[in-house]
Amino acid sequence: MGDLQRGQGCDVLVAQMRISRRKAIRGLVGMFGAAPWLEAQDYSDPLYGPINVMEFAEAARKKLDPLAWDYLDGGSEDEVALRDSREAFNRLILRPRMLVNVQKIDLSLELLGQKLAYPIILDPAGGKNCFHPDGENTVARAAVNAKALHITNGGIDEMVEAGKGPQWWQVTTGGQLRTAQTMRPFVKRLEAMGCSGICFTVDIMHVSHRERDIRNKLERAWCESGLPKRDALGKLPEAKNPWRVGIYPERPFPTPTWETLSELCSATKLPVIVKGILTAEDGERCVKHGASAVIVSSHGARQLDHVGATIEALPEVVKAVHGRIPVLVDGGFRRGTDVLKGLALGAKAVCVARPYLYGLAAFGQRGVERVMQLLRTELALDMGLAGVPNLAAIDRSLVRWRGEAR
Repeated sequence: MGDLQRGQGCDVLVAQMRISRRKAIRGLVGMFGAAPWLEAQDYSDPLYGPINVMEFAEAARKKLDPLAWDYLDGGSEDEVALRDSREAFNRLILRPRMLVNVQKIDLSLELLGQKLAYPIILDPAGGKNCFHPDGENTVARAAVNAKALHITNGGIDEMVEAGKGPQWWQVTTGGQLRTAQTMRPFVKRLEAMGCSGICFTVDIMHVSHRERDIRNKLERAWCESGLPKRDALGKLPEAKNPWRVGIYPERPFPTPTWETLSELCSATKLPVIVKGILTAEDGERCVKHGASAVIVSSHGARQLDHVGATIEALPEVVKAVHGRIPVLVDGGFRRGTDVLKGLALGAKAVCVARPYLYGLAAFGQRGVERVMQLLRTELALDMGLAGVPNLAAIDRSLVRWRGEAR
């Protein structure tokens, strides 16, 4: 009889533990503003195997053709800037605040007239079809479900016209910016489609030497069409025009200038966001020539090498802009703590590309959504642990460079 009572007591205790666990989970859901998805997840689904961005990267590497992986993961020349982009975060130390009420964590913000759920944006990224069929539209749909702003490379006209977004449209050195006559109808079409911003990427006037791709004899057209199938011997078809070195850089038409930026800003009612800024001087010029925002970026360390980490360049651009326009940043962000450090150094929001591409390559649209969910949750948790319940509470005093005197 005593054994039976003890057994019943154990059953009651287990039941109470289960109830307490459910209450704890509901508490976390309430704390971070999450939906009831947390209790409905099937953790036997391989999607939930990777628990952070780096593990999604490994899942993507295992799934992709080695050429596609090198295209996704590589940088230019010696890849010094690529390594710097991650290593610099380790030199930036958080200074958490204690006994702050962090019962609720609010990640919301307003950016150029748009209300965003959290300060993590999907950067433009070329060659998505190397990682997943119809990659651009797949990412755009994921961004909608993840409630994230997406900067598109184009090709998602139907989604934009249907009001699925928000979307900024990236322009680079294409023919649309060559003259005012070609520029104006182009931006009017973007306005009519329903775009909410134009992202002018300014650091790709020439294509860099990405030596992994050159050694792989990658056909650049494959970045848009997708890699062809390998034959029975595991060989790809011979590239007709492989990426090469030793070709002197030239372009058939003049490249855009600061005057081009002024013309673009005057041609549209949409905000123009300049992406690729790394210096205080160019940050000041962006304000002078009418930009609505800037993105401190080194193109994922895929253009000019030896430019350092964007997190190192961010403070001088923020200081030069002096609050007149928002400053965003991308480059090497893989953790919620990375995002928190970028915000502490003055970024209004942080942009990511490789993280969501890892998710795209590994699990398609669901992978993109899951990566954004993990980053958002990590940021909220890190804010709670750092004693900053909302974005307005984050400032420069939250971080210090290693060795920096206070």
